[in-house]
Amino acid sequence: MAEKILAEKNLVVRHSAIELIEHWAIAISGLILLLTGIFELPVGKRYYIITLPGLGWSADYITSLYLHYAAALVFTAAGIFHLVYHGVLGEKGMIPQKGDVVKSIAVMKSFIGIGKEPPMHKYLPEQRLAYVGMAFIILMLVLSGLVKTYKNIYAPDMSYTVLLWATWIHNSFFVLFFLAFLAHMAAIALRPNWPMVRGIFTGRVRLDYARHRHTLWLADIEKIVAVPAVTVPATASSATEAELMPEPQTLTEEESLSVVKEVPVETNDEAANQKITSDRSE
Repeated sequence: MAEKILAEKNLVVRHSAIELIEHWAIAISGLILLLTGIFELPVGKRYYIITLPGLGWSADYITSLYLHYAAALVFTAAGIFHLVYHGVLGEKGMIPQKGDVVKSIAVMKSFIGIGKEPPMHKYLPEQRLAYVGMAFIILMLVLSGLVKTYKNIYAPDMSYTVLLWATWIHNSFFVLFFLAFLAHMAAIALRPNWPMVRGIFTGRVRLDYARHRHTLWLADIEKIVAVPAVTVPATASSATEAELMPEPQTLTEEESLSVVKEVPVETNDEAANQKITSDRSE
């Protein structure tokens, strides 16, 4: 996990470099898919799009189609990488949670001054709901797009019914994708969400903002967990002390006599003291 607090810089890492790359790969290729999908319709000349700098190719169907294929390849690869990468890591931050609908309503009401936002995790509840909706839209676009691509390259005589269904599904979810894109841009335009824009480009957001709005996420990062004290049983403590206590040593008769000789003996009789001294010297 790349998430960490940089207290000295008043920042917290929200996204890793890999997450930024996959996000922008999906975003840019998705935007190209939107444009080239529109340009495959006869709109380039009709609405003078070809007169715009760099869009002279917009009226060329084949060019638009090839660009559409290239963008679709990047888009699909990035989407698969996203699922596999975060699935392997076991990340579930974008999966909807119980109560997200109610919390989303509370968040939107707070935007107009009604009530307060509930404590947030890394992602807002409406982000989690939008994630699942967008994932389903992308899935339908990819599947229907594969059918259309297979028809164009390998099966020009494909069943008209199958092709018609694939086309209608692709076009319908293309419109939903475009609306979801507009909703995404509108959410970024909301003032309370402005601090998150920085994270889209740098992967970092202000720490004071995160503490104010994403308190549950910060608690997860800081891992505030109370560790209970470990109590050692009295019997175990006694046993341990007994193991550490040295065993008494038994001296031989010669060692005992040696110790006795080394112990000084003092008496009140001067003659006796002299006798002891002479015995030791012998």
